Amino acid sequence: MRAVVVYESMYGNTHVIGDAIGAGLAGGFDVDVVRVAEAGRALAEADLLVVGGPTHMHGMARRSTRKAAVKAAAAGGLALEPDALRTGLREWLDSLGKSNAHAKAAAFDTRLKGPAAFTGSAAKGAGKALRHLGYDLVAEPESFLVTKQDQLVPGERDRALTWGSALAAACSRPGDAIKRGFED
Repeated sequence: MRAVVVYESMYGNTHVIGDAIGAGLAGGFDVDVVRVAEAGRALAEADLLVVGGPTHMHGMARRSTRKAAVKAAAAGGLALEPDALRTGLREWLDSLGKSNAHAKAAAFDTRLKGPAAFTGSAAKGAGKALRHLGYDLVAEPESFLVTKQDQLVPGERDRALTWGSALAAACSRPGDAIKRGFED
């Protein structure tokens, strides 16, 4: 079976989480982890699609919020990911048609530590878009946390690896889905 992890990342945190989820999935899948700008090539043969991006302004990034993140990176001395200003997760999901939908999917994001009611969640919007496209979500949308200094909270990479393993296990048991592992 093949899994594709598609991510959008500005400062590298979502990239790290996507790679960790991919490593966790490798126990049950052949895995490709790709930037959203490169996602079209790997999607056609996927049995599981996992998508993720950073939370900007309480949801998935937009062109305007990516531009603001570039300005913030320059002011804060942060390095930008390649393709940071290219097509984002929101636009990519909007470009998919229902005929492209695969049976199983999951969504994740990176966001500030705190209750999702205050920080928002790109994963919730991505999960909703996946369901609208006809995907069957095998897990509730999951958030991985960053600090106010745009660094991953310690332990989040390991938690992403565990979540990826749980996704693989859920896909191997027909009808199963995993419960959200993080409580706000």
